[in-house]
This record gives sequence, C-alpha cells and structure tokens, in this order.
Amino acid sequence: MPGSGDKVGWLTSAGSAAAEAARAHTADISRGTNQTGVRLYNERLILSLIRRHDSLAKADIARQTGLSPQTITVIMRQLESDALVVKRDRQRGKIGQPSVPFALNPDGAFSLGLKIGRRSADLILVDLVGAVRGSLQFAFTYPAPQAVLDFVATGIGRLTADLTEDQRQRIAGVGIAAPFELWNWEEQVGAPPSTLDQWRSFDIAREIGAICPWPVSFCNDATAACGAELVLGNPGHHLDFLYFFVGSFVGGGVVLNGALYPGHRGNAGALGSMPIAAPDHGGGFASQQLIRHASIYLLQNRLAESGRDPSILWLSPDEWGDLGDLLDAWIVEAGDSLAFAAMAATSVIDFEAIVIDGAFPPEVRSRLVARARKRIDDFDVQGLSRAVVVEGTIGSGARAIGGACLPLLAHFSRDDNVLFKATP
Repeated sequence: MPGSGDKVGWLTSAGSAAAEAARAHTADISRGTNQTGVRLYNERLILSLIRRHDSLAKADIARQTGLSPQTITVIMRQLESDALVVKRDRQRGKIGQPSVPFALNPDGAFSLGLKIGRRSADLILVDLVGAVRGSLQFAFTYPAPQAVLDFVATGIGRLTADLTEDQRQRIAGVGIAAPFELWNWEEQVGAPPSTLDQWRSFDIAREIGAICPWPVSFCNDATAACGAELVLGNPGHHLDFLYFFVGSFVGGGVVLNGALYPGHRGNAGALGSMPIAAPDHGGGFASQQLIRHASIYLLQNRLAESGRDPSILWLSPDEWGDLGDLLDAWIVEAGDSLAFAAMAATSVIDFEAIVIDGAFPPEVRSRLVARARKRIDDFDVQGLSRAVVVEGTIGSGARAIGGACLPLLAHFSRDDNVLFKATP
C-alpha cells in the first residue's frame, strides 16, 4: 500500500515549493535540487500565508515572517516567475507608496482527487486555490476494485481533456482518499465477502500510478478531509485542532502546529476506532468504538428498518428533508459520542479547537455541533483547557477535495521537515 514505490506514498515528496510537477515545462526545473532547506521552507511558508490571507503585499509578508525585505523580494520574484503567484491591483489610501498585493495564481498548479466511499467514488480536478474545475461521480451498490480503477482511467481523461499542455504540465499529482482496510467493513458496507476481500491484495495507489504520469498519494479518507479543512477552511486559523468527519463511517484527523499530522503509520486521527463508554443491554456501560455510535450508516439502517428509503442520505447529502424522530435520536447519540471522544483526545493533546464536519446538510452539522458542545459542558474538565467546538466548512465533498489537497499539501504548504532534509 502507501510508500511501496517511488511514485506512491502517503504524501508525494517535493523538491521545492515551485515543484517540477506544478511548473510550466519552460521553467527551470533544476532549482529545487540546489537550494537549502531554509529556502524551501520559506517558499512554502510564504505560499501558506498568502493562501490564508487571500493576498499579501511584500511588506506584510516580511512583517509576518520576520524575513528581510531583500529575502522576500528574491523569493517573490521567483514564485512569480514560476507563475505560482500573481500581482493584484495596487492598494492606495495608505501612508507611503501604494502596495502591490500578491495572490496565489489559480492556474499555477492543479491536482486530482479520488474519494472511494461506501456507495460511490468521486473524482475531481482542483486548481491551486482549491476551486473545483471538474468533477465526476460513480455510484455503486458496493465498491469493487476493478470497477473503481476503470472509472478513474476514464475519468482522468475526461477531467483533463480541456486543459492546455501548459496546465497539464502543472498537475502536481493524484490524491486518493479511502478508508483503511476496507475489507474489514463487511457489516457496514454490505458487500459480498469475496468482493471486499479483493481489496486486500489490490494496491489502488500503485494501479492508478501505472495509468497516469503523475505522483500518487494515499490517505485515510477522513484524514484527507481534515487536510481540506486545513488548506481551504479553518477560518479561525487554529494551529492545533482535532477534526471529526462523520460519513458512512466516522473518522478524523489531527493538525499540529499548522500541519496535517499523519502519525508514524498514517493512523493518527483514527477516531472511528477510539473506545468510548456506551450503554449496554444490561443497563450498564461497556467499551465500544466510536464508529458504532457516530456514523451515518447507523441512521441508514434505522431508516431501512422503519420502512423508509435511506438512499436520500447519500444521493442528497446536502438536503435530507424531514427525517423526524430518527434523525433527532441519531444526533443525540452521535453528538454525545463525539463529545466523549473529543474530551478524551483533549486530555492527551491540548487542542485549540474541535472541528466537526460530515456528509450531511449544514443544518444537521449545526445541530450535531450544538449537541456536542452541550454534552461537553456537562463534563468534569478539571485539569483540562477547554477547546472551542466549531463547525467544519467544507461539507460533504471534503473527502474528495481532501484527496486533491494531498499533492498541494506536499508541494506548497509549510513543512518543518524540509528544514532538515538533505539537498543534493
């Protein structure tokens, strides 16, 4: 699986912020091989700051980074030459010379994202600012490896057909967002064991790498959604936050010091597996995993058991209509369970914020966050710092968008590790 070949990994490697994969073919692609880690870090830092603020003048960048105006000028000149940033109109009305803000160039880089879910696969093309340039969906009863690969092979051609040759040269990679060990979710997915078992030996990242010319990244789907929130959302600019994504299966991600933290084996933020105390049939409490109390598949099963069509949950993730008491009860159960998990995690890491998002309508998200906040207020938090509980901003498309964000994170986001990487 991840990391088994030069083109495949949890995140693709990057030579410099102006990475070869995202440059025009006429650019100096050797620049990233002869610079120090400090220069690479500074480039990524500046690009990340511009993304956060939408646009920044060189004086503002120097003030926020502590770098000298001369250093900023050199870096901005190169980033502009690489077409990663563009100048906006001069800002007037301030003391001194009018300032020229720089913004990310949407055409500076592109990325493809694949989300493999329980009922569908989504393939999208995004640009450097995260705008979706095209999207395709493949609905199925359950995920079969070869069918997903065929969808990707056809979909990549369709999504990139209208790109110019220069734009194609700027595709940074393909990011795959999928549940880890999908073959273990027979009960939740409802697929024949023989079909799910195919995923044990089917290396989707390697197979996609064989049919496209770009680096391929693989990440847990909920962690990828966390990456989307980090890159394109996070309006509170939180540097340390715990992220829950409530999909068919609940999962999550961890952001530390402004960077997505995958963990040694890529399992950091495996929140669906977190044990929580849940009522048992004897009236007591037993340890159960969060996935069995805060996942949408539970609501789907209850709708089916009541004779209602549950397909609206995935066919219309932004508009569920009136689901009545079944939805009310699910929000209480899921919100309480998320609160338990959030407080347990906060006792380990002093998170600034708990972010909750999911594949559901915005009003459901608001109600779920409100329930989690209320439940947390009931807890004994002696010895803990309270984290603010906030709504995520990306919504139902976060996993696919997060997959597409993986190459952008690898190439263009702040990364402390580049300070310590040896350069040839």
